[in-house]
Amino acid sequence: MRTEAPFAAADWAWLVAVAAAWGSSFLFIRIGVGHFAPELVALLRLAFGAAALAAVPAARRSVPRADWPAIALLGAVWMAGPFLLFAVAEQSIGSSLAGMLNAAAPLFTAVVAALISGRLPGGPRRAGLLIGFGGVLVISWPSLHGAHTTAAAICLVVLATALYGIAFNLAAPLQQRHGALPVIWRAQLAALAAVAPLGLAGIPCSTFAWSSLLAVAALGCLGTAFAFVAFTTLAGRVGSTRASVTVYFLPPVAIVLGAAFRSETITLVSLAGTALVTAGAYLASRREGGTGSRPGLCLPGRSARASQEEARSAVRPDAREGRHAGTSATGASDACGPAVS
Repeated sequence: MRTEAPFAAADWAWLVAVAAAWGSSFLFIRIGVGHFAPELVALLRLAFGAAALAAVPAARRSVPRADWPAIALLGAVWMAGPFLLFAVAEQSIGSSLAGMLNAAAPLFTAVVAALISGRLPGGPRRAGLLIGFGGVLVISWPSLHGAHTTAAAICLVVLATALYGIAFNLAAPLQQRHGALPVIWRAQLAALAAVAPLGLAGIPCSTFAWSSLLAVAALGCLGTAFAFVAFTTLAGRVGSTRASVTVYFLPPVAIVLGAAFRSETITLVSLAGTALVTAGAYLASRREGGTGSRPGLCLPGRSARASQEEARSAVRPDAREGRHAGTSATGASDACGPAVS
C-alpha cells in the first residue's frame, strides 16, 4: 500500500468507478420513480444490491449473533429510511439537487460524533459546520420559492442525510470488529426485510417500464453493491483516508448526469452552495489537531492495514481467516469513507 506516493493509474480508475457508481445513484432513483412507486424503488434497490453483494466472499464472512440487533438498527437508519426518503423526494425534485444536498452528510456525521463524545467541536470544525449548513440553505434557496411539495422534498433529503450522519457513527464499532462488507451486507438484508411490506404494497401504484427497471437494477448492483467493494479495494491500495476523497466527486457527478440526461436546470446559486457545503464538510471532518482530514464516514475506524486485508479477502474467502478484516493489530485509525445516497 502506498500511503504517500501519488495515485497510480489503477488507483484513479478505482476512484472514478466509485464516484461514478455513487454519484449516478441520484439519476437512477429519478428514472426509477418515473414509473415505480418510491417504496418499490427502495425495495428493488436493496434486493439487487444484497443479491450482488452476496456474490462477494468477504461479505458472507460470519458475524456473531450478539451484534445482529445493532446491524438491524444500522440497516434501518443507513438504508431503509434514507432509500425511501430519497425515492419519495425525487418525485418532486431533480437528481442533481438531491446530489448536491447529499453532500451535507459529513456535516451531520460531525454533529452526531460531537454529541456522542460530549465535546464541542474545535474552532475549524465549528466554522466548517456553519459554512456547510449555510451552503445547504444556499443550495435550497432557488427551489424553496417553488411549490410546497418541492420544499417538502428538500426537507426529506436533508432528513435522509441526517440519518446518514447517525448511521456512520453507529457503523464504526461494528465495522472495526467485523469488517465493512459483512456488516454492510447484513444491514442490507435487514433493510430489505423492513422495506418489503411497503415495497410490495407499492406494486399496484406502479406501472412497468424497462427504463425504470434497468435504472433500479443499476442502482442496486452498482451504487448499493459494487461501489462498496470498489471502495474497499481502493482503501486497501491507498488507505481509507486518501480513498475518501471520493466524497468530493459525488455532487459534480450528480450535477453533470442530471443536466445531461434529464435536462435539469442548475443555478449558479446552487453551485455556489455546493462549494460551500463541500468546503464545510472538509473543515468539519478534519482532525482536531489539523493533521489529516476525514471527509466522510462510510468505512469509519478502518486502519490502512485492515482495509488492505479486506480488499484482498473480497476475492479470496480464505484470506486471513484468523482475524476479522476490520481489526488491526495496532488499533484502528479514524480513517473513513464517503457518504453515499
